[in-house]
Amino acid sequence: MRCPFCNVDNDRVVDSRSSADGGVVRRRRECLACTKRFTTYERIEEAPLRVIKKDGSRAPFDREKIRHGVVRACEKRPVSAAQVDEIVQGIENEVSKKYEREVPTRVIGE
Repeated sequence: MRCPFCNVDNDRVVDSRSSADGGVVRRRRECLACTKRFTTYERIEEAPLRVIKKDGSRAPFDREKIRHGVVRACEKRPVSAAQVDEIVQGIENEVSKKYEREVPTRVIGE
C-alpha cells in the first residue's frame, strides 16, 4: 500500500479489525519510511449498482457522494468520522439488499 504522506510503497499493518457484519476490514498501517500512520478499508467488490436520477438518467452508485451528503448533514453535530462511515455502510447495505441493479435517488435520500 502506498503511503499517502510520502508516496513510498513500504508499510506494515499495525492493527486489523472486521466490522460487526463482516463486510469491511479496517487496517491501521504505519509507513516504514516516514513513520506516519494511516487507515485503509477493505470491502468486497460487488456487481455495480446504478442510481436512477429524477430526470430518468442513470449513473453509477457513488459511495463518496453519500458520504459527502452525510458529512454535510452532520456538520454542526458531534458525529465522528467512524460514525459517518457506519451510517454510509448502513445505507449501502440496505440499498443493496432491497435493489439488485438499480435504485431511485429518492430511496437513497430517505
